[in-house]
Amino acid sequence: MALTFELDPAVDAALQDGVLRLWADVSRAGGAVGFVPPVTPEEIRPSLDAHLVAMAEGRTRLLVGYDGAGAVAATAFVTYNTHRLMRHWVWAYTVMVHPSHQGKGYGRDLMAAVEREVRGFEGIDAIRLTCRGGTGADAFYAACGYKEVGRVPAAIRVAEGDDRDDVIMLLPLN
Repeated sequence: MALTFELDPAVDAALQDGVLRLWADVSRAGGAVGFVPPVTPEEIRPSLDAHLVAMAEGRTRLLVGYDGAGAVAATAFVTYNTHRLMRHWVWAYTVMVHPSHQGKGYGRDLMAAVEREVRGFEGIDAIRLTCRGGTGADAFYAACGYKEVGRVPAAIRVAEGDDRDDVIMLLPLN
């Protein structure tokens, strides 16, 4: 069964709890979404709160993928640039698919939904994101049409002695 995507869903306690569970489950499974295991939803909450503040201020939008049971199964936060010379592209952050849904094509579905929605944003010519090297995420995003446009060696310290590249990817929309 395919995911159902919704841009800018109503933010209530159930949605917040669903995103926190997703974020913690993805992190505990080794997903490169800003945390490393072990991590709890409460440790993640300040990061979600920062996204929610940006949403309330109109700087960020949320795309949620729901599974057949209506649970939060995927997310992507899309953030506008505030710099006047960079307002023609957006960032995709915290792109996640629940580990139980890995291998079903939902990641590609999520990225296609991000692209489709962003194409409807006035004045936006590209989507930019970063990913952690050594995870295979760069190959995944490349398969979704993104091009690697930069790489900062050893910019992400996952653990002492485990530094990863910060890979910068871009999807032109024109």
